[in-house]
Amino acid sequence: MRKWLARLPHPFTAADRRAGYRYDISILQAEFSLTQVLDRPLSGRVFFEQVIRDNLDIGRPDQVSLIFDRRVVTRGRHPTPGQFRTRIITEGVTPSLHVYYRRSTIKQYHKEGVALRTETTINDTRADFGIGKRLHNLAELAKVGFSANRRLLHVQRISHEPWAGEDILDSLSRPVVVNGQRGPALRFGDPRVHALMSAISVFRLLPNGFSNRDLRAHTAPLQTVDPTSLTAGRMTYDLRRLRLHGLIERIPHTHRYRVTDHGWRTAMLVTRAYNRILRPGLAELSSPLDTGKLGQAVRLLDAALAAA
Repeated sequence: MRKWLARLPHPFTAADRRAGYRYDISILQAEFSLTQVLDRPLSGRVFFEQVIRDNLDIGRPDQVSLIFDRRVVTRGRHPTPGQFRTRIITEGVTPSLHVYYRRSTIKQYHKEGVALRTETTINDTRADFGIGKRLHNLAELAKVGFSANRRLLHVQRISHEPWAGEDILDSLSRPVVVNGQRGPALRFGDPRVHALMSAISVFRLLPNGFSNRDLRAHTAPLQTVDPTSLTAGRMTYDLRRLRLHGLIERIPHTHRYRVTDHGWRTAMLVTRAYNRILRPGLAELSSPLDTGKLGQAVRLLDAALAAA
């Protein structure tokens, strides 16, 4: 303040200052932030998007009262002023979570791809928290701001570890090497891979497992080819990559295989996502007819964007 008053007109004349008049600094807006650097930056966005999905109700009055440690009255003659809500704002490709209490706001976002940033901004110290605006109140105000940041993190919950699914999808989409053996990737959308996934979903029900011949007989119709055109070597190749990715395991002392728990769950999800969501969804979007809800919704969006 003194630096700039040396360059700008002073609020008091020299006579005023000699008479004892002095300026005082007040707090117009205060921001208190907490930055937590993630140990897995590449999965940070996946993690934060899951946090948003699982905490859309964080702005409700009962949740806000926990975060700011203030009583929120929604009924009666003297309700707490302000709108208590959660907003998700996307600037570019970076989403942010906003929680409101009176004129104060908590903003949370994925910062620079490596950290989770939580910021509490207080715009009216006296009305919101009964704290004066003079600068000597800054320490007391900081306790409120930093406590709100930590309470938000304490209240937030996620239903699962989202990066675990990211790891599984990434491991399926990339080749693996186990004990010196290389297992090629199982890429989503590859017809041959989906035939294998459909097959092991059925083979899960076989008490004695399945063989190379069983896999050939079941996957050939799914690929619309003659079973005789699928050689034993090709089936061995497919069995090896299923085994090295952990989707099947060999039954000891036999040439038969059983589907693992991980393999069955993965195959069920992949085949159903492809057959019931991706394939019909893309077909509906490419259809000139507006018969489906998805196609109608996308065309309404296109019209709104064109009119903007």
